[in-house]
Amino acid sequence: MTEQSTYIPDGTPIEVILEGGPDDLPRAHRTGRSSLATRKLKIQHRNGYEHFELVDGDLVPAVFRWIMRTKIAE
Repeated sequence: MTEQSTYIPDGTPIEVILEGGPDDLPRAHRTGRSSLATRKLKIQHRNGYEHFELVDGDLVPAVFRWIMRTKIAE
């Protein structure tokens, strides 16, 4: 996971699961541990970024749903 976060004040890493997004997003990015400071994660993939937002509910595990893709500016 690439995004830094403040949802968990002490910065303790928690389990994160990503839902949606491109089919070829590496499996290693679909689950993992991250310390959450924001409700959003941005993961670099191919020539852009995949954006995910935290789904309301329990943070164990924290589920993030894909919301959009942006291209890297040249």
